[in-house]
Amino acid sequence: MGILEKIAEIEREISRTQKNKATEYHLGLLKAKLAKYRAQLLEPSKSAAAKGEGFDVMKSGDARVALIGFPSVGKSTFLSLMTSTASEAASYEFTTLTCIPGVIEYKGANIQLLDLPGIIEGAAQGKGRGRQVIAVARTADVVIMMLDATKGDVQRCLLEKELESVGIRLNRTKPNIYFKPKKGGGLSYNSTVPLTHCSEKLVQLILHEYKIFNAEVLFREDSTPDEFIDVIVGNRVYMPCLYVYNKVDQISIEEVDRLAHRPHSVVISCGMKLNLDYLLERLWEYLALICLYTKKRGERPDFNDAIIMRRGASVEHVCHRIHRTLASQFKYALVWGTSTKYSPQRVGLTHVMEHEDVIQIVKK
Repeated sequence: MGILEKIAEIEREISRTQKNKATEYHLGLLKAKLAKYRAQLLEPSKSAAAKGEGFDVMKSGDARVALIGFPSVGKSTFLSLMTSTASEAASYEFTTLTCIPGVIEYKGANIQLLDLPGIIEGAAQGKGRGRQVIAVARTADVVIMMLDATKGDVQRCLLEKELESVGIRLNRTKPNIYFKPKKGGGLSYNSTVPLTHCSEKLVQLILHEYKIFNAEVLFREDSTPDEFIDVIVGNRVYMPCLYVYNKVDQISIEEVDRLAHRPHSVVISCGMKLNLDYLLERLWEYLALICLYTKKRGERPDFNDAIIMRRGASVEHVCHRIHRTLASQFKYALVWGTSTKYSPQRVGLTHVMEHEDVIQIVKK
């Protein structure tokens, strides 16, 4: 029996089993087995296969955004509208067969946008180059999931399921569980909050499935068995995702209103160029980027050339971005902007910068 058959059998067993107190250990064990087989499926085969055409694109710009969606939902049209790259767009499926990069210039930042081929059901098992598409998506900072507004929620559910099965967790944070395998001493199990989903016996069963008998486990939040399995496996990617509903010009205004009020969702129309500027604003928010401007002594700030950093960046990060030796020669910095109590404020390396701050660095 191959891995795919085993996975299908376990999924059937999970759907057959009733969820109650008596079956939670059995379900926990099945979920652990399922995660184990899926991990084996994602590993490349040991035998040296013939090399195919390269798929990944070199990372460039300040951030990377992946466009994921079913065939013919308007990914290539969106790329052509937002960037100067022309991606072939036609009214038949699978127009795009490889990864096409483009660059969005917004607020002084260069955001790399990747137009990936359409995903089909069963992509996680390798159907329709699905594995390569999902592998590229794992390297992105934000995923834009393009959906056809005329198809309802079917596409969204299927895509979430495909990404979930390869370890991409959308709009979720990493579970607050401390886990450390040890050489000996058995299982040390503790929790700082009352647990409603997991118990010591279930944790032990899941760890035994992974052949881990000595470990330290501390739950700092009420997590589910699935989240605990994610912590053990350790190769999960937690990333923000924007659900973009295209073709809203073909549905009723009530349906548009319903879709627009869903969390993490934006409604657009590539054909009529509707709402694209709002989508860019939301994308900037999700990427958590900030613009910083530098200033030389006795001169006005240079507002033409911004330094793009991640939100939460300190003065030390800015020094490293300008030049790697600058932090060692740093004396103090003067900062103007919203991160200071008064302008200019004299700050040290640990000061956290905010959007559109101006910084002047003084060396020793």
